Amino acid sequence: MSKINSSASALGRELATAVITFHETVARTLGMSAAESRCLGVLRGMTVATPGQLAQATGLTTGAITGIVDRLEKAGYAARMPNPDDRRSLLVHIRQTEQIDAQLGPIYGSLSLAMTKMAEGYTPAELEVIGRYLGDTISVLKRETAKLKASRT
Repeated sequence: MSKINSSASALGRELATAVITFHETVARTLGMSAAESRCLGVLRGMTVATPGQLAQATGLTTGAITGIVDRLEKAGYAARMPNPDDRRSLLVHIRQTEQIDAQLGPIYGSLSLAMTKMAEGYTPAELEVIGRYLGDTISVLKRETAKLKASRT
């Protein structure tokens, strides 16, 4: 591995650790686990989802989703309802969106402001390269994740 690739790999690992640590800290601030927070974030974007859709979107098992939805429901952040299109399944609806936004808004607003300020130190051309690199990194991670999942089945 070349010195540049080694450095990029080390930075990638450090970035991943920083992102995970940030999200775990946000979750603890809300009194939940990182997995619960991740499901809540996915549900916030979808507003309603089947447990299978939550599992697919988060990479968690449907068994784990059941427990997470139980805890989110108990905390008042989610509610299970019958699926009108399929009586064998349930839909998970988000609840208390205003409360969630009130808690998360300042946290992510501060992050967004800090990231915007940081990005101002780069030229448009540099930001384009960084954006391409990060987009390519996301694609590689998604492909490698799919490959790992396929090898387990």
